[in-house]
Amino acid sequence: MSERREAGIPPNSERGPSGPAAKPPRAKMATQFFRILLVIVAVAFGIRVAYVAIAKSGPCRINALTRVADSPSQCAVGDQIFYNAEANAVATGHGFVEPLWGVTHPGQAAPPAADHPPLTVFFLTPVNWLAGHAPLSWIIHEPLHDYMREDRYAMVLLGTLLVFLVGLLGRRVGGDTVGLVAAGIAAVNPNIWVNDGLVMSETVTMVVVVGALLLAFALWDKPSRARALALGALCGLAALSRAELVLFALLLGVVVAVTTGVVRREKAVLSACVLGAAFLVVMPWVGYNLSRFHDPTFVSTNDGIALLGSNCDPVYWGHGIGLTSVAAGPTDCLQNPPPPGDQSQVSTIYRKRAFTYMKDHLRRLPAVVAARIGRTWSLFRPNDMIFFNQGEGREAWVTRLGLWFYYPELAFAIGGAVTLWRRKHRKALYVLCVPAITVTIGVAVTYGQTRFRAAAEPSLAVLAAAGAVALVSWLTRRADTSTSRTDPAAVSV
Repeated sequence: MSERREAGIPPNSERGPSGPAAKPPRAKMATQFFRILLVIVAVAFGIRVAYVAIAKSGPCRINALTRVADSPSQCAVGDQIFYNAEANAVATGHGFVEPLWGVTHPGQAAPPAADHPPLTVFFLTPVNWLAGHAPLSWIIHEPLHDYMREDRYAMVLLGTLLVFLVGLLGRRVGGDTVGLVAAGIAAVNPNIWVNDGLVMSETVTMVVVVGALLLAFALWDKPSRARALALGALCGLAALSRAELVLFALLLGVVVAVTTGVVRREKAVLSACVLGAAFLVVMPWVGYNLSRFHDPTFVSTNDGIALLGSNCDPVYWGHGIGLTSVAAGPTDCLQNPPPPGDQSQVSTIYRKRAFTYMKDHLRRLPAVVAARIGRTWSLFRPNDMIFFNQGEGREAWVTRLGLWFYYPELAFAIGGAVTLWRRKHRKALYVLCVPAITVTIGVAVTYGQTRFRAAAEPSLAVLAAAGAVALVSWLTRRADTSTSRTDPAAVSV
């Protein structure tokens, strides 16, 4: 009964026309939940496969003076090129180096690279290695050997897993009904499945984030050092998926650890377990970077480009406020050619220029930060993203569809948050809000872009599901009350 109340299902829904119905055993209810969830997951898989097969179909024609070859997948743009090429470089034994260096500098050894955190490349590397070796190489036709198509379908599989995990998260928050509705939202939400057709970090990030949220609830349910270590490890993986998620270890892991129902000393031990596990996961990558770059580099060298690209005239005034300008032209923000040195040295120069620009334009900074946050949450000039997203491989029709889907979802999510707050499920509400808090801090520092809220999309789906189920429950109770007042037979019963 309590589970049904949490899901927003009215208690009298268990009564039949001739009296109380026998409540199904818990095992039977769980079996029914997973059967329906698997159907939703199958639908989600079909949507994602269809998107990649149709919208991302090739060929991608690569031309020099004459055509070189055709790749059997749509040409990549933006960061997709890096993730795919870097995975190929690692798969062929070259390590984390600038993967396209040989194209622009023939015959020269490629310098080290850490454009982005490594988790997405780690996920794609075995895919590309398997695609290039027997027996898969006998089947796969890849003239360019870029394996972009295979990477996209790998993301499809990961995105399908995400829908299943969102269902489990929703079930933990509000019961079976909320879990199934949340999975359904994640299955059809264009703002989620669009990432599964792109070779970027968003899908990987969402899976890790939902895993961390589930472990946070598990630590509350049954505090143990093993669960704290597991939560810390996933917080570390989150930092290796997107640099701003380094905040997860503090905002999620430590907060959950210190609010468990154990004695104060054990809370300190659990917090240490979270931080220690996160540290152990992240430190090998940090140590690797410190050993190969000139200037100190931790998770990524991309911070300099991100800061300078979002702190210059084109994105402080006019229609571009709150965005980024990373082109290297006379009216853009970056230097062409870039400053001398490796990626860490370039990042250091760009970072100093960005801080100098911010210091010189402090009065303008609050408006710019507000615009960044507004753009990320589609509350400021949302239609600008239709054009901006095309530069990252997101079709205009997908962005439009995502906007139409987003606003009703946001309204239901607000309703779900209010419902959790009023029912005193405030711990659950906090856990679901941690990704949104982290995203907002990250874009306030850099720039606004709707794909940056990907880490918070699963939480939005769960909150929207809770809001929708609560609304249906309220309408059902109101209809039942109205019927009992006007139906003499109902009154006599």
